Amino acid sequence: MTSQKPLRTPSESTQHASDESFADTATTIDVDTPPSIGDDVHSGVGVLDKTVKILDALEFGPTTLGQLVTATGLARPTAHRLAIALERHRFVIRDQHGRFMLGSRFAELSAAAGEDRLLNAAGPVLQTLLDRTGESAQIYRRQGDQRICIAAVERASGLRDSIPVGALLSMEAGSAAQILLAWADSERLHMGLRQAKFTATQLAAVRRRGWAESISEREKGVASISAPIRNASGQVIAAVSISGPTGRMGSMPGRRYAPLVMAAGKYLTDTLIKAGSSI
Repeated sequence: MTSQKPLRTPSESTQHASDESFADTATTIDVDTPPSIGDDVHSGVGVLDKTVKILDALEFGPTTLGQLVTATGLARPTAHRLAIALERHRFVIRDQHGRFMLGSRFAELSAAAGEDRLLNAAGPVLQTLLDRTGESAQIYRRQGDQRICIAAVERASGLRDSIPVGALLSMEAGSAAQILLAWADSERLHMGLRQAKFTATQLAAVRRRGWAESISEREKGVASISAPIRNASGQVIAAVSISGPTGRMGSMPGRRYAPLVMAAGKYLTDTLIKAGSSI
């Protein structure tokens, strides 16, 4: 395994990890203070502001009309009318249960722009994680009731947890699933815990400390550590992870690796915020 710098415990060294782990391997980024979670942006065009609220609410996966109403504060007829209009333009689609979700038009626009900012920033950060931990590294996004690996780097040799890009994994187990569920609204949190191998108490600890670990939770003999990646509003949009055999990562991998994984999540968050503010 690649040798590491001495690490403090996660609670003592989160800031040090953020400053030291990636500053010497990536360009320094100046970041404006992000808006508070829940801040409303008023453009002066009311229907546009309401439409954006609908899209924001759909960011985390399939959503019923009732959930849209709760999340946006819009009247039920208004929320329904806007969601249907967005569906006509392919910004919104419905799944087999009739729930609203983001549609294919966003992927088309992203392709036309020639970039996905998170993917553009992911490669060097994941490689840094691999170099400094000796373990495979991945980024996951939630996709409905599953999570999808959108970027990954693997060890060149030896035992490794191989997760190919595009792989769909359960939201019921694993440290990345914990991260993607921990900050969900109460209804999604309750539903997600029904079949989960982790508990509400564990997710409360994840929110408190800012990282998650799993040991033989998704697959026997595999351990992983994950941290959140956030957008400018502070919402968790993805999870960055490392994973490998428990025999190498140990019985308490969070104590050893959490500072580096958290630093990666913070760096990617800052990068996304900086890229968004420069548009």
